[in-house]
Amino acid sequence: MDEKKGLSLGALTAAVVTSSIGSGVFTLTSSLAGGAAPGPVLLAWLVVGFGILMLALSLNNLLLKNPEAEGIHAYAQAGFGNFAGFVSGWGYWLSAWLGNVAFATVLMSSLGYFFPLFEGGQNVPSVILASVVSWTLTFIVNRGVESAAAMNTIITICKLIPLFAFIIVAIFVFKGGMFTAHFWTNVASGVAGGTGLGTQFKSCLMIMMWVFVGVEGASMLSSRAKSKNDAGRATIIGIISLLVIYVLASVLPYGYLTQNELAKINQPAMLYIFQDMVGTWGGAFISVGLIIAILGSWLSWTMLPADTTMLMAEEKLLPAYFGKKNKNGAPTFSLILTASLIQVFLLVLLFSQEAYNFALSLCTAAIVVCYIFVGMYQVKFSAKNKDTKQLWIGIFALAFQVIAITLAGLHYLLLCCIGYLPGIYFYYRAKKDYGIDDGRLTKSEIIYSTLIVILAIAGIVLVGMGLITI
Repeated sequence: MDEKKGLSLGALTAAVVTSSIGSGVFTLTSSLAGGAAPGPVLLAWLVVGFGILMLALSLNNLLLKNPEAEGIHAYAQAGFGNFAGFVSGWGYWLSAWLGNVAFATVLMSSLGYFFPLFEGGQNVPSVILASVVSWTLTFIVNRGVESAAAMNTIITICKLIPLFAFIIVAIFVFKGGMFTAHFWTNVASGVAGGTGLGTQFKSCLMIMMWVFVGVEGASMLSSRAKSKNDAGRATIIGIISLLVIYVLASVLPYGYLTQNELAKINQPAMLYIFQDMVGTWGGAFISVGLIIAILGSWLSWTMLPADTTMLMAEEKLLPAYFGKKNKNGAPTFSLILTASLIQVFLLVLLFSQEAYNFALSLCTAAIVVCYIFVGMYQVKFSAKNKDTKQLWIGIFALAFQVIAITLAGLHYLLLCCIGYLPGIYFYYRAKKDYGIDDGRLTKSEIIYSTLIVILAIAGIVLVGMGLITI
């Protein structure tokens, strides 16, 4: 690449930060306070920050050394075969549209600040309006409209200005005595259900990993850097900057309200905490910015799952109709399928006690599957090329993802396996249509498919027995 062109270190770092911050940061405090005191929260941020940094550096390395790979599932396919590519890509697709369900919950809750009809985001009016928004955005994307640079700039400003205003005010109203009163002890009757450090730590993992979902897109910007060195440094600086923002936004409120008060506050928590800090205008200020930011992010994430299945169809991992484009260049079948599934899942909001946390946890569990394959391929690729430094980065990235999902999200992973059931059929249909392996699943593919089916059945049974709640 010409050294005079491309993104500078500063521009690339800013892109990493702004493309990763979504609606999750506005809900962090209440979600975390439901299970953990400030001490365990800080400890969890340290561990999660390190793990995500290793993942981002792995993605950065693979992109620079294997630039022909298109889509995050391509690493799984290149390293472990077509079925692994399907599992990774389908998981990414699941994660993308499940994230939209989380967006819907926060958007309706934000509107509830102005219109009590939508308060809480989990009633019939909320589901109806969220459905209208979802199908409207699908229609817009199907018409071939992509998010322009000007729109992204507005969305970024709407996210960052309220966020930084909240952090600055939170610093001024911070009370050290309140913050340290129960530093390691969980006094909330929330998701953790206990006061042990390990229990509190585990309650934070899925929530924290959710706010880093999308960091893979930021890492892909490395290809637009002026130099390879800038790409690596921007990734490190960007992740550290994100960590500082997330830590301040989620931990400072522990020095303003008690943990019990934070745990019981409505979502999006930042809105109501800021209102308590500065008055009614504060809630409106956060809410308006958040509504605009969510609509922008939702538009981008409407395109993302459709683009993912389109790429998978081009790689012959899904039937051709997943990649068929209309006259506007949009994959209509993929868009309609995704919107239909979002519609079905929105109905779950009427029955779920913790709809937002449930949606974000499923979204995170699904994408962890992709991240595990990235770590595995980073290890394999680096070992083959005898690159010790990158090998250790891959080992740390892989270990973090495996340990995190084992500690905090195995039951969500079981539920995600249910979403793989139709995918396995589509994968088989693609092999038959394209005549791959004589249109049959190989022995190893049959074994892995059977395992997924067994895990999915286990998830359904556990839900029926009430051992997994939604």
